Amino acid sequence: MQVVVVGSGYSGTLVANRVARKVKDAEVTVINPRPDFVERVRLHQQIAGTYSAATPLAEVLREGITARVGTVDKIGDGAVALADGERIDFDYAFLAVGSTVSPIPGTVPVGTWEGAQQARAALAALTPGDHVTVIGGGPTGIETAAEIAEARPDLRVRLIGSSVGGGLTGGAYRRVRAGLERLTVEIIYDEVAEVSSGAKQFEGAVRLRSGRDMASDLTLWAIVSDVPDLATHSGLEVDARGRAVVDEFLRSVSDQRIFAVGDCAAVPGARFACYTALPQAIHAADNFARLLAGRRPKPHSFPYFSRGLSLGRKDAVAQFTHTDDTVRRAYFAGRTAVALKEMTTHSAFSSARAGVSSF
Repeated sequence: MQVVVVGSGYSGTLVANRVARKVKDAEVTVINPRPDFVERVRLHQQIAGTYSAATPLAEVLREGITARVGTVDKIGDGAVALADGERIDFDYAFLAVGSTVSPIPGTVPVGTWEGAQQARAALAALTPGDHVTVIGGGPTGIETAAEIAEARPDLRVRLIGSSVGGGLTGGAYRRVRAGLERLTVEIIYDEVAEVSSGAKQFEGAVRLRSGRDMASDLTLWAIVSDVPDLATHSGLEVDARGRAVVDEFLRSVSDQRIFAVGDCAAVPGARFACYTALPQAIHAADNFARLLAGRRPKPHSFPYFSRGLSLGRKDAVAQFTHTDDTVRRAYFAGRTAVALKEMTTHSAFSSARAGVSSF
């Protein structure tokens, strides 16, 4: 039984390990563009130099799983085609390529490993008083701005977004804003129209929609809203965002030999998050095992519980949600929220490596 897993982020790593554990005759091959498992939710720490977010695949994949470093150009008809011309056949496959970013010129993306590495090097070269501009008021932007401001208090950090902390209740939003202000992060409610280049590699000017211009020594793009075009390029049915459309069992509606999990899968009600990707990976792997055993697969469902935002290493906000991900009024913050956020992040890593649920 040949099983191919495309992508080795949280969902891809977990599904590979779980399949290898539950289906003893499965020969699992993981194809990933780099030789490391990257903790996507820790990339803001990678940038600030407060954590190393990469672990070699050999240390996170179970013994017997084959790791292949490469880029998949197409998946379908029982095979994946790699950019180098190699073809790998499969009986079943799991599409787990995650999400990506489309930065505007003049910015460094913080939602990819390569961008985070570039941002980390550029940040280390900045001198006291330099400006760091973070574009994007969602969780990625907030956590990036806060982490940099805490790690480098000698820099002037600003966060730009049409909204900041959208989706939080009033109390949680005010607590996030207070946490950013405590770290002296300047919050600007606007949209970026253009980023022009300066004399140095990342130096330039940021022009806002309102017409305001401001100097920036390093401009980071922290908006994660796209997915790789592999599903589209392969001819699988996709939604408006390019995510593979799946049935209630997490199988591609175009090819039932392909499961799709994580950010690249159009699972109704799911948002971009390892918080949703991990349960999908567990469920898809279990459905695969059920099919091989001649049993009927089970529909996927997942109840939400909370949303968490770190504000540096010493502060965080946890917003409680209803099971459908709509927010509740209740939230908590401070060191208790820090402990919960760290525990959740560590559990995500442990789950992926063990192929089991740690939640």
